[in-house]
Amino acid sequence: MLINDNTKKKLPIKDFSDYFVVTDFDRTITNGASKTSWSILAGSDLVPKDYVVDRQKLYDKYRPIEIDETMNFETRSKLVSEWYRKHIELFVKYKVSEDLFEKAASDLRIMEFREDARQFLTFLYKNGIPLIIISAGIGNFIECFLRKNNCFYDNIYISSNKILFDNGVAIGASDNIIHSLNKDEVSLPKEIRDRLSERKRVILLGDQESDLKMVNPSLHEDVITVGFFQASSKISFEEYRKLFDIVCSEEDNYKVLSKKLFN
Repeated sequence: MLINDNTKKKLPIKDFSDYFVVTDFDRTITNGASKTSWSILAGSDLVPKDYVVDRQKLYDKYRPIEIDETMNFETRSKLVSEWYRKHIELFVKYKVSEDLFEKAASDLRIMEFREDARQFLTFLYKNGIPLIIISAGIGNFIECFLRKNNCFYDNIYISSNKILFDNGVAIGASDNIIHSLNKDEVSLPKEIRDRLSERKRVILLGDQESDLKMVNPSLHEDVITVGFFQASSKISFEEYRKLFDIVCSEEDNYKVLSKKLFN
């Protein structure tokens, strides 16, 4: 674990009352080997093979666009939104049922916590530190996963893509599509903003450069950014170090991070 010199001076945090945590979910709360919540069904044996084929076609078409930084940003963002909506249409087309989300979320072969992440969530809950999950994934899976692991605490708020069901069958999604390129546009409900209004300091957790958009530093007294670096990252480790205040390697766990942050 690497911590820049400026951040070292702030640690450990002794007074939690002024802090809240904003985090990505896929491969930040879950480990690097986990499927993303968009690919979780395709990694199971719960859906028709035709769904898996159609999903892969969308991935092959749109994923290169998502990561193509030479393309106009607004065009990229619009096309990635289109990708997400077309994937949601597949849930409707193949009549994906709500109970499949429950089953897939409990399969450790598909999705698993980073080491000691569950204990970290419990620590935040016991110390009254609000946790905001902003995810480009699927909120239904995230909630199911946390509930299955008995850690969907009342200090947690999830802002993510929500699949809607009628009589247990997918019919679409909530209006706001959240993806990797528009996390800076996420607007929290007033009740959540009110809960955070007295807290001026933020700990941000993520695994990609785009996760830094979840928080606008100009709106807070201080932001400590934590990045979980993976060897498969599209940027080098040296570049990654410049982006995040604290860099966790694949060997680091939440127990070590918690000790550094809060002692």
